[in-house]
Amino acid sequence: MSTTTTELDQLTSNWSELTHEILLNILTRLTLEDRWNRTMLVCKSWLQASKDPSLHSVFDLESSFKSRPVESTRWWTPEFERRIDNMIRSVVDWSEGKIVEVRVRHCSDRALSVVAQRCPNLEVLSIKSCPNVTDESMIKIASGCPKLKELDMSYCYEISHESIQALGRKCTNISILKRNLLNWLDPSEHIGIVPTGYLNACPQDGDSEAAAIGNFMPLLLHLELRFSKLTARGLALISQGCKNLEYLDLSGCVSVTSRDIENLTSGLTNLKNVKKNNFYIPRSASVHAERYGHWRLYDERFQTDAFRI
Repeated sequence: MSTTTTELDQLTSNWSELTHEILLNILTRLTLEDRWNRTMLVCKSWLQASKDPSLHSVFDLESSFKSRPVESTRWWTPEFERRIDNMIRSVVDWSEGKIVEVRVRHCSDRALSVVAQRCPNLEVLSIKSCPNVTDESMIKIASGCPKLKELDMSYCYEISHESIQALGRKCTNISILKRNLLNWLDPSEHIGIVPTGYLNACPQDGDSEAAAIGNFMPLLLHLELRFSKLTARGLALISQGCKNLEYLDLSGCVSVTSRDIENLTSGLTNLKNVKKNNFYIPRSASVHAERYGHWRLYDERFQTDAFRI
């Protein structure tokens, strides 16, 4: 009987009395979502341990977004954006400037301005689908985070070539750039989820962005420009300036033909993987894409789950 009582006493021992070191050992084994939604709510000591800087060198919500079967309309609301912004600000505070990787969606200039001010060691920044991230905060990121190596600003339509220029000038080690657009050729998968006004605001300056990439990011190894509106002129500028490219994704770029791609990338001796359309589209498609709206204009091989978090 006494043995049973002892075992019960052990099972019901006060978890709040665990040492900080033991708590950290436990917390490092948990997912980010578990730490935020569970352990922080156990007691005060667990909350304090959850704020330890060693746990916050990486803030990655991408896996949480991807684990959802479909994109939610709620993600595009101001309330959700404020929640993401608040999480970023909290992590920046707790990391004490040691954060090196941030992967989020639906944040705004407010949060990124804090990152730019307080995260000089940042190496990876992924901010997909952020309608309220603009050149203002990205230019601050360029100045405040010179160690950036990987940048994903896909589906962020308020960012222009000016941000790319500033980032290229000041973040000279960028080797991975992802600047994909939503599928504007066939937006049916986004209708009813992404606000219509945002879908219609698809950036038109593909060649300006390509020029900024070619002129200011010479060390790129990996470049994604899915559904960009760049033309052969823009691709030529990239090929001239980014001689070390190993991976290039031009899926959905209807203003460049397979012949353009083959000819203009022939000088990229390190290029190992090129993703491109495997069908013929006349150059007028970039102007009259509505004629082809009822067709799947890109092969399913090149579809990814990036649009279906």
